[in-house]
Amino acid sequence: MSERADISVIIPTYNEYQNILRLVEVVKRKLPGGLFTEIIIVDDNSPDGTGKLIENHIQKNQIPMSGHLIQEHENGDSLTVKSGKSVVRLIRRESKRGVVSAVMHGIRSSTGQYILVMDADFSHPPEAVPVLITELMSDPNCIVIASRYTHGGSVAGWPFKRLLLSRLAAKIARHGLKLSNIRDPISGFFAFPRHIIENIGINSSGYKLLLEILVKTKGARVKEVPYAFTDRKLGESKLDSRVVWDYLWAIWYLYRYGRKSRGLMKQEKRTSVLFLSKAARFYTVGATGLLINYIVSALLSNGIISNFWYVQASVIGITVSVTSNFILNKIWTFEDRKVMTKNTLKQYVFFVGLSTVGALIQLTLLYIFVQSGFQYALSLILAVASASVSNFLLNKKWTFHEKIWG
Repeated sequence: MSERADISVIIPTYNEYQNILRLVEVVKRKLPGGLFTEIIIVDDNSPDGTGKLIENHIQKNQIPMSGHLIQEHENGDSLTVKSGKSVVRLIRRESKRGVVSAVMHGIRSSTGQYILVMDADFSHPPEAVPVLITELMSDPNCIVIASRYTHGGSVAGWPFKRLLLSRLAAKIARHGLKLSNIRDPISGFFAFPRHIIENIGINSSGYKLLLEILVKTKGARVKEVPYAFTDRKLGESKLDSRVVWDYLWAIWYLYRYGRKSRGLMKQEKRTSVLFLSKAARFYTVGATGLLINYIVSALLSNGIISNFWYVQASVIGITVSVTSNFILNKIWTFEDRKVMTKNTLKQYVFFVGLSTVGALIQLTLLYIFVQSGFQYALSLILAVASASVSNFLLNKKWTFHEKIWG
């Protein structure tokens, strides 16, 4: 295309056959006048025919005199139809490679000075598009976020468990990545000037593009605009247990990035072990404890060492693993080399007691989640994660007398 757009609206799609055409038409009607805007749909080879639907729509609406159809190749086919001050483009990719990858493909293919990213399922209301654009045009060097959790924002249609997970994810990002001044750093609905991301590398396998931009452009001005999020009415949600793990991995990756970018990693290794590094050590020790428990129980119950009753063998296995966990955490995780008998015995009692508390927390949360309608697998993951976090923090504070964060 010879004419550059003012605004590029990027919409990633996967199985959005029921929503996408209506969304495109509504967005086109809501776009501010006087701006040349391109709407770029990046489809990851949706099995439900989303890409073919858009392709047919573009070809049907081709206007010979005032518009044209372009076909090009950039890691996938692209079809474009232009009419007046708006352009609709389809980028068809051969496989599903993730939302961030799709959005970045759309951005690389776009021409707009300003970028707006939104979902295809109407959870991001098209009515908010002109508000974001207006805010961005009034301050062309800021990131404008459509926020569910700032004053005036809301969420409708989500069950309690989904809302709880989302708010928890937002809090983890805000406090773990030092974004406490931003209420909704995991929003998927936002706008920014192109130059904001020109000099930063984006991890295309990441979880949330906005989260990555906020961390990697530390200090950029941010505005939050409240909006009413409404859960999709058509199509299926993409949330599953893998999304939870992907998010936690993204937080860890961005945390490490933030420390390295500020030159703190080497310094903190000399003065204190990073909070998340200690957490990783603590959970690594827990994993070795499970292995030790299994080996000891098996050796004592199958005749290799003795023929204890399996319950007796398991009790001994648990005792040995808890003791090994304590020793490893004392020496390796918390680097406490003080071995005075009285103090060490006191720490051991606290460690066993708090481990018991952690087990009770896990069982209680597992029961609550399952009774609330969560699937057992996801309930178990959430319960184990919550119990592990509480176990780590309680032992950090009460057994080894460290500050919670540090």
